Amino acid sequence: MNGPTAIDEATRRLREALDSLESALEQRMEADRSRAALAGQIYAFETDRARLAAELDETVARTRRLESSNRDVAAQLDEAIDGIRAIIAACDR
Repeated sequence: MNGPTAIDEATRRLREALDSLESALEQRMEADRSRAALAGQIYAFETDRARLAAELDETVARTRRLESSNRDVAAQLDEAIDGIRAIIAACDR
Protein backbone atom coordinates (compact mmCIF):
# COMPACT_ATOMS: atom_id res chain seq x y z
CA MET A 1 0.00 0.00 0.00
CA ASN A 2 2.33 2.67 -1.24
CA GLY A 3 -0.31 4.94 -2.81
CA PRO A 4 -3.09 6.82 -1.10
CA THR A 5 -6.05 4.74 -0.11
CA ALA A 6 -9.60 5.65 -0.97
CA ILE A 7 -10.10 6.95 2.57
CA ASP A 8 -6.95 9.10 2.34
CA GLU A 9 -8.13 10.51 -0.98
CA ALA A 10 -11.63 11.17 0.39
CA THR A 11 -10.11 12.85 3.47
CA ARG A 12 -7.94 15.07 1.26
CA ARG A 13 -10.92 16.09 -0.88
CA LEU A 14 -12.97 16.76 2.26
CA ARG A 15 -10.21 18.99 3.66
CA GLU A 16 -9.99 20.89 0.37
CA ALA A 17 -13.77 21.29 0.31
CA LEU A 18 -13.77 22.53 3.92
CA ASP A 19 -10.92 24.96 3.13
CA SER A 20 -12.88 26.26 0.13
CA LEU A 21 -16.01 26.59 2.25
CA GLU A 22 -14.09 28.44 4.96
CA SER A 23 -12.59 30.80 2.38
CA ALA A 24 -16.01 31.47 0.85
CA LEU A 25 -17.44 32.12 4.31
CA GLU A 26 -14.67 34.60 5.11
CA GLN A 27 -15.27 36.41 1.81
CA ARG A 28 -19.00 36.55 2.51
CA MET A 29 -18.44 37.92 6.01
CA GLU A 30 -16.12 40.60 4.62
CA ALA A 31 -18.70 41.51 1.98
CA ASP A 32 -21.37 41.76 4.70
CA ARG A 33 -19.12 44.02 6.78
CA SER A 34 -18.49 46.20 3.72
CA ARG A 35 -22.22 46.41 3.01
CA ALA A 36 -22.92 47.34 6.63
CA ALA A 37 -20.26 50.07 6.50
CA LEU A 38 -21.69 51.37 3.23
CA ALA A 39 -25.20 51.38 4.71
CA GLY A 40 -23.88 53.39 7.64
CA GLN A 41 -22.30 55.92 5.30
CA ILE A 42 -25.50 56.20 3.27
CA TYR A 43 -27.49 56.79 6.45
CA ALA A 44 -25.03 59.51 7.51
CA PHE A 45 -25.25 61.15 4.08
CA GLU A 46 -29.05 61.06 4.17
CA THR A 47 -29.05 62.56 7.66
CA ASP A 48 -26.68 65.32 6.56
CA ARG A 49 -28.76 65.94 3.43
CA ALA A 50 -31.93 66.28 5.51
CA ARG A 51 -30.20 68.66 7.93
CA LEU A 52 -28.79 70.75 5.10
CA ALA A 53 -32.18 70.86 3.37
CA ALA A 54 -33.79 72.11 6.58
CA GLU A 55 -31.06 74.74 7.00
CA LEU A 56 -31.51 75.81 3.39
CA ASP A 57 -35.27 76.15 3.89
CA GLU A 58 -34.69 78.27 6.99
CA THR A 59 -32.16 80.43 5.16
CA VAL A 60 -34.48 80.95 2.19
CA ALA A 61 -37.33 81.92 4.53
CA ARG A 62 -35.06 84.35 6.40
CA THR A 63 -33.84 85.83 3.11
CA ARG A 64 -37.42 86.39 2.01
CA ARG A 65 -38.25 88.09 5.33
CA LEU A 66 -35.18 90.31 5.01
CA GLU A 67 -36.07 91.21 1.43
CA SER A 68 -39.59 92.12 2.53
CA SER A 69 -38.24 94.22 5.42
CA ASN A 70 -35.80 95.88 3.04
CA ARG A 71 -38.65 96.84 0.69
CA ASP A 72 -40.67 98.22 3.61
CA VAL A 73 -37.73 100.27 4.89
CA ALA A 74 -36.97 101.55 1.37
CA ALA A 75 -40.61 102.64 0.97
CA GLN A 76 -40.52 104.42 4.35
CA LEU A 77 -37.25 106.14 3.42
CA ASP A 78 -38.76 107.25 0.11
CA GLU A 79 -41.74 108.71 1.98
CA ALA A 80 -39.44 110.46 4.47
CA ILE A 81 -37.28 111.87 1.67
CA ASP A 82 -40.37 113.09 -0.18
CA GLY A 83 -41.61 114.69 3.04
CA ILE A 84 -38.28 116.42 3.66
CA ARG A 85 -38.17 117.64 0.06
CA ALA A 86 -41.69 119.01 0.42
CA ILE A 87 -40.72 120.83 3.61
CA ILE A 88 -37.58 122.27 1.99
CA ALA A 89 -39.55 123.32 -1.07
CA ALA A 90 -42.17 125.01 1.13
CA CYS A 91 -39.44 126.85 3.06
CA ASP A 92 -37.81 128.01 -0.17
CA ARG A 93 -41.03 129.68 -1.33
